[in-house]
Amino acid sequence: MFQSLQVVPRLISVVSISLWHTVIAVPAVVARACVSRAEAGVVVRRRARRLVVALGPAFVKGAQLLSSRRDVLPAAWCEALVDLHDRVPPMPVRVARRVLRSAYGGDPPVAVDWDSVRSGSIACVYRGELDGRAVALKVRRPRVRRLIEQDFAIMRAGAAVMQRLPWFRGLPAVAVLRQIGAAVAAQADFDAEAGALAELRASLADVDYLHIPRPLPEHSAQGVLVMEFVDGLAPLVTASTAPARRAELARRVLFCVYRMLFLDGLVHCDMHPGNLYLGRDGRIVLLDAGFVVRLEPRVRRLFAEFFMHMARGDGPHCAEILRDSAEGVAEWADVAAFRRGTIALIEESSGRAARDFSLVRFATRLFDLQRVNGLFAAPEFIFPLLALLVLEGRINELDEEVDFQAESIPVLTKAVMSGLLKTGSRERA
Repeated sequence: MFQSLQVVPRLISVVSISLWHTVIAVPAVVARACVSRAEAGVVVRRRARRLVVALGPAFVKGAQLLSSRRDVLPAAWCEALVDLHDRVPPMPVRVARRVLRSAYGGDPPVAVDWDSVRSGSIACVYRGELDGRAVALKVRRPRVRRLIEQDFAIMRAGAAVMQRLPWFRGLPAVAVLRQIGAAVAAQADFDAEAGALAELRASLADVDYLHIPRPLPEHSAQGVLVMEFVDGLAPLVTASTAPARRAELARRVLFCVYRMLFLDGLVHCDMHPGNLYLGRDGRIVLLDAGFVVRLEPRVRRLFAEFFMHMARGDGPHCAEILRDSAEGVAEWADVAAFRRGTIALIEESSGRAARDFSLVRFATRLFDLQRVNGLFAAPEFIFPLLALLVLEGRINELDEEVDFQAESIPVLTKAVMSGLLKTGSRERA
């Protein structure tokens, strides 16, 4: 009860900020609408972006995900939100200086270029110099973790009310939000991020076209992460990038993600445009390991099995995996109807190119099948799904012809050979 009362001021703040931005926007929108609907739309999108920034990191994270999904939001909205990946208004320099002095107990050992800033919802990243070499300095925003935890507490309270409704009874929305909230809040733990960077570098060291910056934990401090500075970063693709190169990059990025999901079990869930670049040497550069999660072996195996059978168009096995891994089965569940619906969905979705397959629509229909028929997915599966949801929008921009599912086969085959997966009938999970 006490914990619930603690988030009341934050709830009031969220409502107040939303109302204030609405009141400010309405006159401008009405005035522009009299001239042109298009101009009114520009005002709405600009104000919505400011509102998201004002509400804080949990809302910015949601907007980042949506901005990469042109199959969910209109292109104009995606363009309005896309710079939230790394161009959120930075904290004032005086605040950043104060954070550094507090972290190091005095002047930091790094000479900071305060003008070279990339700014996200959790931290700002600056170019610095340490012992004559360039480094990147990631500085955490003050009180950011507390804000995230409060916002997700508010979301969980809303989800708890929703779960009491007959239509959503049994849906593990609270459990899902608890896991996502913990993972987003963990992005403020720079010790964990340094460890994740080091582990990703080690597990993917054999992928010669990928570069992950090296952390320098010996020079870092509480709320400050120092790492290798990668100069000359460029967008992964531009308008002039040849189609063949786009296709190659799409397949390379997919291979890295499938390696994480199906073999290594350490998954980068935030591979949006602000974290994927092209280096001067032509390698793909993957930044920011804040949102990295470790999949339990059981979750990794079940997700890999589902993906393998989906790529083969094997609906019966997919239905069996979902039934066995369900968080719960209602007393009124219609398992037979769920099985029929899943088989039909897999047959319809298997073997489609990126332009013809939307993971968002697929997941939505799958969740509807589970909800309507009384089977509820385990919350642990949200992270591999989230990793693919974030990535899918990027892959579609690179190459609409790529077969999202078929590209997983080489990695899944290796997983089978390693003993992680079984090719025949499954054992009960």
